Amino acid sequence: AHDLSVMRFITDRIAVIHKGVIVELAETEKLYAHPLHPYTQALLSAIPMPDPDNEKKKVVKVYDPSVHHYENDPPRWIEIEEGHFIMANHEEEAKYREILAE
Repeated sequence: AHDLSVMRFITDRIAVIHKGVIVELAETEKLYAHPLHPYTQALLSAIPMPDPDNEKKKVVKVYDPSVHHYENDPPRWIEIEEGHFIMANHEEEAKYREILAE
């Protein structure tokens, strides 16, 4: 499904797919609380807010694939925390682990 605002209430796990590749997979609430992959962050930031004032103020993230440096360090599927999987290279994995440690 493409409506993440609805998916939150009808599923226990969400797989985020970009161009046919799963980039992040986690329990629904974990994914909403800690979206790590930039594509997931962009998708979640695009969910409309019911309050028009807050909707006007929110910042929608734009996914830029050039943020990944996969030429010499290709991504692999890793379990970043229990039940939370992400497609990432070594550099990104370290960054994501830092974010989760905060």
